[in-house]
Amino acid sequence: MGNRGMEELIPLVNKLQDAFSSIGQSCHLDLPQIAVVGGQSAGKSSVLENFVGRDFLPRGSGIVTRRPLILQLIFSKTEYAEFLHCKSKKFTDFDEVRQEIEAETDRVTGTNKGISPVPINLRVYSPHVLNLTLIDLPGITKVPVGDQPQDIEYQIKEMILQFISRESSLILAVTPANMDLANSDALKMAKEVDPQGLRTIGVITKLDLMDEGTDARDVLENKLLPLRRGYIGVVNRSQKDIDGKKDIRAALAAERKFFLSHPAYRHMADRMGTPHLQKVLNQQLTNHIRETLPSLRSKLQSQLLSLEKEVEEYKNFRPDDPTRKTKALLQMVQQFGVDFEKRIEGSGDQVDTLELSGGARINRIFHERFPFELVKMEFDEKDLRREISYAIKNIHGVTGLFTPDLAFEAIVKKQVVKLKEPCLKCVDLVIQELINTVRQCTSKLGSYPRLREETERIVTTHIREREGKTKDQILLLIDIELSYINTNHEDFIGFANAQQRNTQTNKKRAIPNQVIRRGWLTINNISIMKGGSKEYWFVLTAESLSWYKDEEEKEKKYMLPLDNLKIRDVEKGFMSNKHVFAIFNTEQRNVYKDLRQIELACDSQEDVDSWKASFLRAGVYPEKDQQTENEDGAQENTFSMDPQLERQVETIRNLVDSYVGIINKSIRDLMPKTIMHLMINNTKDFIHSELLAYLYSSADQNSLMEESADQAQRRDDMLRMYHALKEALNIIGDISTSTVSTPVPPPVDDTWLQPSGGHTPPLQRRPPSIVLPPGRPPAVRGPTPGPPLIPIPAGGPSSFAAPPIPSRPGPQNIFAANNDPFPAPPQIPSRPARIPPGIP
Repeated sequence: MGNRGMEELIPLVNKLQDAFSSIGQSCHLDLPQIAVVGGQSAGKSSVLENFVGRDFLPRGSGIVTRRPLILQLIFSKTEYAEFLHCKSKKFTDFDEVRQEIEAETDRVTGTNKGISPVPINLRVYSPHVLNLTLIDLPGITKVPVGDQPQDIEYQIKEMILQFISRESSLILAVTPANMDLANSDALKMAKEVDPQGLRTIGVITKLDLMDEGTDARDVLENKLLPLRRGYIGVVNRSQKDIDGKKDIRAALAAERKFFLSHPAYRHMADRMGTPHLQKVLNQQLTNHIRETLPSLRSKLQSQLLSLEKEVEEYKNFRPDDPTRKTKALLQMVQQFGVDFEKRIEGSGDQVDTLELSGGARINRIFHERFPFELVKMEFDEKDLRREISYAIKNIHGVTGLFTPDLAFEAIVKKQVVKLKEPCLKCVDLVIQELINTVRQCTSKLGSYPRLREETERIVTTHIREREGKTKDQILLLIDIELSYINTNHEDFIGFANAQQRNTQTNKKRAIPNQVIRRGWLTINNISIMKGGSKEYWFVLTAESLSWYKDEEEKEKKYMLPLDNLKIRDVEKGFMSNKHVFAIFNTEQRNVYKDLRQIELACDSQEDVDSWKASFLRAGVYPEKDQQTENEDGAQENTFSMDPQLERQVETIRNLVDSYVGIINKSIRDLMPKTIMHLMINNTKDFIHSELLAYLYSSADQNSLMEESADQAQRRDDMLRMYHALKEALNIIGDISTSTVSTPVPPPVDDTWLQPSGGHTPPLQRRPPSIVLPPGRPPAVRGPTPGPPLIPIPAGGPSSFAAPPIPSRPGPQNIFAANNDPFPAPPQIPSRPARIPPGIP
């Protein structure tokens, strides 16, 4: 094979395969290997046992191989076997190997006839083997038996295709000689994934069981259904030999004798048999690995780079070194503080691109959720007028001439008290986000469960302690507002202006035609008869809501004025993942076509909150229950009052509206500042300055820095994988690029093998006779070899060239490329010869 590097290629691939299998991670390298494919009872297991020279595979009727068996053959002076799942045990009795395979198969698949794609890794060391890696796959079956599922054929084919579809896998297609090659399931599946036949090697078994007077010479000479890598024939032990414990070495000697003595095969006996097959597979697998070296090297390097940073941490950390534990503890607490601050402030290199998190969610609470909750408390028009009316009447008592100041103060205080609920709710929402952020930041401490648990507990307890102080401070702010009604505030409209002000006309709006928001929304309540729900591009301005076909805003579908519009919440549908809110007209008019309201759907609650906040800026407010109760408890929508009282109510209403607006503006400004100072910034300072002291006082360092068993195992596996990858790259780097290897044989020219009439004649059913090409004197085949045959080079029977014989019908090549420039050997047809008269 050229040099030592090439000899080490197959063991290298075995080592990589073991490294990834033991770690339990999927190896994305697609390591080169040989997949053995064939129907049930085609002789796959016998071929593998002949390679090893021992009986070690389960036997029986029906489906016996029910899990893939990755068989690694390694040349060694001593003979033993070992499994990856019990690597500490060496098996010298191969009967125990068979029992272990059966037990391990039943452990995953159960005792019925079910199958599983989870492989069993078996390594066999022996002086009688060449380095090889093969995968024994379940035999292709057609009909379920016993407890097998009805789709057993589909399951087996899917499993086989998983292995043979990889470009790095060679396919060993095993077909018994006593069935027509055209009916071979193995060749059919190989053709599906390897139409050019670049990776397929044919094996013909049971040559000794063919009908008397027939042989498989045409197949083995690669003249029927040619493969680029050709066919190799083997003779396995019969079931009688197996039951009689016939020695495999004796069987190999009998196989050699069979080929040397058979008149149809003795001229190619040196290219037949199990030893030659093992040698060819070793050479072709080694060459195949060499061909895939460039891509394998690049994939190994990328895998190594992805592990580099993590392995560096593992190499520097010693679990039992107190100094290392102290350093690791300090680093982890410091990193936790940095991560927490970055998530709150929005900086850092790990930015979440899938959803809002940390500081962004808190910002949304401050400036979208909280203002919306305040507005819901503020705008309750008819309830407010009713309360003002009762307050004025009660303060007037028996006589009433002037508008009382006390009514204004009583109503203002009642409205300000209502602010406590949304303010406290805002604090609760921020606390929940802070706790979620702490949990996200402690995920990096997963290697040390106790440290993670204690860190979460200490920081969360601190946040809960700050919750009480923050809520007390916010309630204090509201109490301060209640303690003094500042009617001299520069923004307060005053009594004189309140009498003249018209609430509806003086409503402050954004600048006309100013675009407040753009984005996609789904109109959710259009009936299926009218096209169903559909997504549109919406544009919200200070005066209207328009929607278009797409974001280019060329084809406008509709424009809805914002006058008299309000928002109401809509429950999410049972079968829908969308979050919905609705817009309707307070004057009971249709909003769009025949719809009294349009339901607008978003993908997340965050989007709904954001759109609601945008509608608030445009002056579209949430709906309120407009019903009122009279003294008798009866429901009424309106109530009458005398003109003087109505003017007084309007005046107080305008004053209350102005002053509550001032309070809301102040609260919207002070709430985020208070929460930031008393809770968020305080928590950051606590983590940076006090967390470490609390950790030391809560538990000793050894218990805090005790690794989880999973982490210890992961570190060992990661280091093992890292060193395996480095070693693999070193070995690959030492391999000489000038190594001489046998190239893949050229494609076979099958233009002279086209079938006649579309019917493929039965294969391998012919007497041992021959038709010679024109111009060659006929001869009779007897006990000695017939006419001289053109020798076939060592590169494989498909690589020799001779002048083609045109217009000769025959079976079609299922693997050869069309219009191939390489000529193929002359045909030896499968029909009986016509011997001219006079020839004995």
